[in-house]
Amino acid sequence: MTETSTNPTGAVHPTDATRQADAVHPVGSVQPTDAVRRADATCQGTLAGDAQLIGAAVAAAGRGMIDRETVAEVVTLCAVAGEHLLVVGAPGTAKSEAVRRVAGQLGGRYFEYLLGRFTEPNELFGPVDLRLLREGRVEFETAGMLPEADIAFLDEVFLGSTAVLNTLLGLLNERVFRRGRTVLASPLRVCVGAANHLPDDPGLAAFADRFLARVFVEPVADARLEELLEAGRRPVAAPASPGDLLGAVDRLAAAARECDLDEVTPLLGSALRRLRGAGVPLSDRRAVRSQKLVAAAAVLDGRTTASARDLWVLPLIAPTADTQALARDTLADLIEKAANRSLVHAAEELSRSTAARAELLARTGTALLAEHRGLPAGRDSRLRLEAALREIDAGFDPADLPSALAGIRAELVAAVTPS
Repeated sequence: MTETSTNPTGAVHPTDATRQADAVHPVGSVQPTDAVRRADATCQGTLAGDAQLIGAAVAAAGRGMIDRETVAEVVTLCAVAGEHLLVVGAPGTAKSEAVRRVAGQLGGRYFEYLLGRFTEPNELFGPVDLRLLREGRVEFETAGMLPEADIAFLDEVFLGSTAVLNTLLGLLNERVFRRGRTVLASPLRVCVGAANHLPDDPGLAAFADRFLARVFVEPVADARLEELLEAGRRPVAAPASPGDLLGAVDRLAAAARECDLDEVTPLLGSALRRLRGAGVPLSDRRAVRSQKLVAAAAVLDGRTTASARDLWVLPLIAPTADTQALARDTLADLIEKAANRSLVHAAEELSRSTAARAELLARTGTALLAEHRGLPAGRDSRLRLEAALREIDAGFDPADLPSALAGIRAELVAAVTPS
């Protein structure tokens, strides 16, 4: 990078700092200046800070929800990637609650709607502006409607009429709302569609394909029903800081668009060939767009260069629950070191790697220790700390325990040891 100054006529001349640098390092040699190094360090610091901020927000969104943290984290991943998410699961499995909580943490304008066969386009996109209609102009009032939303959730998304889905398709593809004479650039970061099951109608296949990432949810397992009941008794906490975090999301999204994918491209190509060879149907569009999820995972981990650590996102692009499980098994050796510091639950669930497991247990242990210090000592608190210790010891041999997790384990031991 060469520092320059521009004179009033537009001619570009080297600055004194550049002349001094060129005297030490001749033109043509690649030698970053101190200013470039400082700029790079500042950029990395800002990226890591934004990733940490968003990671804390999504962790707060998932707190109190049982087995829905992955949904909350994948919503955030898609918002940074600029892609859309489909959540498939039975009614009453907290699909909308997970999205609502993420939106509450990130801020911005949120739009939610339940679609049906008789839903009119005006219910989503806004009514005709009657004042302009009297003048012979067909334009729409979009204030507070989907075209002006930052985050949107559409329940029973496949039940929409042809008119609704066709307009929605253009909005999802281009982030531009076009209807009548109204043409509006939409600020939509992510649209989350929800359904009880995938559509059987082949006519909906093209629309469904616009949702790159998919998460399949099941009712909470019987072993965790007590946790579910306890969580259901607690009031939902308001966001700790109601400030708008969309600026951090946008900075991470910009970093993802510039993310260096050269190192990971051969691995990504190999992974996609394996998935197709194993019978996972992937269109060329989904294969190309998978790179956006990989880049988003990298920047949410605080890096500007993607690596094998970020390939845990690939099962998300498989179209069904069965093919997602197949994808995870097929890519087991490629994603064995995958992890993410901001999206610990999603990375662990989709990769089942020891690195991701360590990140998740460290996060869980840290949260438990913080909560324990704020509560009076008692049997319930002790049992939860002991359960976390057992989980660490069951998953890792003491000789292979990562240093960060070893420190958390030592704190847990101290907390449960009688004084």
